[in-house]
Amino acid sequence: MAVTKFLLLLVVLAFSLSPNSSVGAEKVSLNLYYETLCPYCSRFVVNYLGKMFSNGLIDIVDLRLIPYGNAWIGSNNTISCQHGSYECFLNTVEACVIDVWPNVGDHFSFIYCIESLVVDHKYSDWESCFTKAASGFQRVAECYNTGYGKKLELQYAAETNALQPPHKYVPWVVVDGQPLYEDYQNVANYVCKAYKGSLPPACRSAALVTTVNHQKQVTYAGEEAAIAFPSELEGHWKLDKNGKDIANRPTGL
Repeated sequence: MAVTKFLLLLVVLAFSLSPNSSVGAEKVSLNLYYETLCPYCSRFVVNYLGKMFSNGLIDIVDLRLIPYGNAWIGSNNTISCQHGSYECFLNTVEACVIDVWPNVGDHFSFIYCIESLVVDHKYSDWESCFTKAASGFQRVAECYNTGYGKKLELQYAAETNALQPPHKYVPWVVVDGQPLYEDYQNVANYVCKAYKGSLPPACRSAALVTTVNHQKQVTYAGEEAAIAFPSELEGHWKLDKNGKDIANRPTGL
């Protein structure tokens, strides 16, 4: 009997020490609905989501990235994007990256790289982001070239268009099912308030202060691009038999 009680105590103790054992301590859901060439979206990815990975806040967050934004579906399921065909292309590339590397830590580093280039107006150098993940280049290219990437984008379109309340602009940030509207820059505060478990140091940091920005930091559908983007692209993103890129000027969808 004493042995049984001792074993039972060990089981209870082990369960209580498990990081996922406390009721309601699930990770906070954080969804970002965005488009790759939206300047406010890219800044949010780089300056806010990127910080979550460096300060450890990502440990309590279930982050999903949905690269579609203010795009729209035309006849025959053609996809048009607010910032032109290059944005459609990069949306699809990022969708393929998410599919090829489903772990958020893996695909976010690539997306962070692309969006950093967008911030610096060097988005045409996006292929340089494969430097640290060259093994996945061919898989991502195949995803795009076979049309599977477009299938992913159509799925993202359906999810974005089904949002309740409907999304009004991008970036559209949703925490535990609730949109943050134009207060999205305070996402860290919302995450910390929503988490039911023991708060990480990042939530107790003096740096976690409320951001007040009175300037418009969103892009509505139909707005003209804030920076110039190529209107048309020629060629296709194709690989030769050795897996090397033979034309890096992709078409839109």
